[in-house]
Amino acid sequence: MKKILAITTLAIIALMLVPVGVVTVTSTFSYTPNLSYSLLGPLTTQPNGLPLCRSASLGSIVCYSPSFIKKAYEYPSTATLDGTGQTIVIVDAFGSPTVTSDLALFDAVFGIPAPPSFTIFCGNSPTPLDPTTCPVVNINNNPKHGVFSWTIETSLDVQYAHAMAPGANIVLDVASTSSGNAINDAEAAAIAAYPGAIFSQSFGIPEIFLTGNGNPGQVTQAQNNYANGVAAGDTFFASAGDTGADFGFGVAMSNFPASSQYNTAVTGTQGLPYNATGTLQPCPTSTPFSCTSGLSSYHGPCVLGRTTKPSCVADGYGGEQVWNEPSFGAATGGAQSLLFGVPSYQSGLGLSTRGPDVDYNAAINGGVLVVYGGFGSPVLFIVGGTSAGSPQWAGIAALANQARAMASKGPIGGNLNSVLYGIYHSARYATDFHDITVGNDQLVGSPVGFSARTGYDVASGIGSPVVDQLIVDLAAA
Repeated sequence: MKKILAITTLAIIALMLVPVGVVTVTSTFSYTPNLSYSLLGPLTTQPNGLPLCRSASLGSIVCYSPSFIKKAYEYPSTATLDGTGQTIVIVDAFGSPTVTSDLALFDAVFGIPAPPSFTIFCGNSPTPLDPTTCPVVNINNNPKHGVFSWTIETSLDVQYAHAMAPGANIVLDVASTSSGNAINDAEAAAIAAYPGAIFSQSFGIPEIFLTGNGNPGQVTQAQNNYANGVAAGDTFFASAGDTGADFGFGVAMSNFPASSQYNTAVTGTQGLPYNATGTLQPCPTSTPFSCTSGLSSYHGPCVLGRTTKPSCVADGYGGEQVWNEPSFGAATGGAQSLLFGVPSYQSGLGLSTRGPDVDYNAAINGGVLVVYGGFGSPVLFIVGGTSAGSPQWAGIAALANQARAMASKGPIGGNLNSVLYGIYHSARYATDFHDITVGNDQLVGSPVGFSARTGYDVASGIGSPVVDQLIVDLAAA
């Protein structure tokens, strides 16, 4: 298992750079992707009997295909809504040399139609619309910037945004490096090029690196980007982080840019009950919903092993708790911000500063299957982390915007958080969301963490989506 968000990689680098834009920056930082992953095996070893996989490094482990995730969160049929007419922009650093072929293989393996368009947008290029000018990524270069991890991140983000909204146009916005100014420049270019789009950002930096001497120039530049995007009708999602409420520092804090009031911050869940590695039993065919893997319920007949094709059938939702896996040294981010005050849409929740918003599956033992071809031949990875939630929430927003377009309404855009909290305070809350009431985000060995409870809490926000019902209210807003 590769755990990405290592605190030792987050040292601030004083570079005295002046990036494109109106803000003069005196220091910079590097974002890291919020994911964990394990190699499952060659693409030909697609697991039989999902939701159980067998990993060379981990033994038996719960894993999910797109169909299991969509059943669990009750996505509408693609015949009803598939994101047609919408654009999802995936923001990542470095990109991946195999991302296009990886997406095609992912679609073939899991029976998903190709997107109407897949565009590689080189946000830092002098000619951003020409993908040939993107930097050629070498996974062996810049190890301190986690280039290889960004390639896995890129495949995860593209594949799962597309899987949740297969009719939406997908744009991969590639920053030349993972530094804050490079990400800002790439995102500014995409905001200008794609008004009304939905942005997914599966990366971040703990706010402790942005306080004190900090990086006010780059934070201000990012905030200006988001304000400009919201004004243009864009929607922004960001991952809350994978190392607990304090990121190992002993002080509760948020992850930026998830803590920005312009973003919808996505924390993580895992299945309830939690399935210890390798404990799932073969599932009979008797009654649907007779077996559960935590997040998802399913029925057989199926044998949990590995041959050539999945045979368990996904039925629906199982249950969730706050994501916290001590055996992997991972837990969801989820705390109040050190930088930002309480936005108007979070008033009345008992917060003193900005808190996270929504939740989504982030388990490692319960991760999603991702196709990756960077080794020369395609393989399957099991991927967890709050990185998985941001692109899938972007897919939900694409479905909602399509429903709004069908009702002759514009995209929900920057008003999303206001609408989400309006639902939270309404009689529709229990219909549209799973209220997460079990678990905490206290990283193993840390003195700081927060427990889930009934209603809003900083470990799980207002909860995870019941997608088909939530879209009804997002479309009507």
